[in-house]
Amino acid sequence: MSDYRRLYVPGGLYFFTVVAYRRQPIFADIQRVALLRQALQEVKCKRPFDITAAVILPDHLHCLWLLPEGDFDYSTRWQMIKTAFSRRVSASVKKGGAKTIWQPRFFEHCIRDESDFNKHLDYIHYNPVKHGLALSPGEWPHSSFQRFVDAGFYPASWGCALAADIADLDCE
Repeated sequence: MSDYRRLYVPGGLYFFTVVAYRRQPIFADIQRVALLRQALQEVKCKRPFDITAAVILPDHLHCLWLLPEGDFDYSTRWQMIKTAFSRRVSASVKKGGAKTIWQPRFFEHCIRDESDFNKHLDYIHYNPVKHGLALSPGEWPHSSFQRFVDAGFYPASWGCALAADIADLDCE
């Protein structure tokens, strides 16, 4: 068993990948995407954090979170989100209980600098294209991409071709 240790930085900006159990496409159903959003909002009210960017794909999600100054506990937040979502999902999805909805762990990466932020932001927004779910990031409905277009961060046509700087970035 590995001796993996998570990096906890108070007020840190983190990239996360969270995956459904055995990559089941639980978020292919728009109602379950809504349930996930409800779970996120519920936890944000109890333990605040900012979702800087996010994409929800059928079997996993990626997001960037900014934690409040002095707070580093993203693990409890993910546990609460997974639990809140699992309680909302119908019994037919759970099949063997809540443990069959999520993989038990998640991937996290503490963002180091602006370049690292930009690479992970691009990765998040390009992910639906990478997985063949959309021809461009703007076509995918469960993403923060349009918010970044509206803010002038990306042109609307961004991501119609693979960006060279994210071609080698693998965060799944």
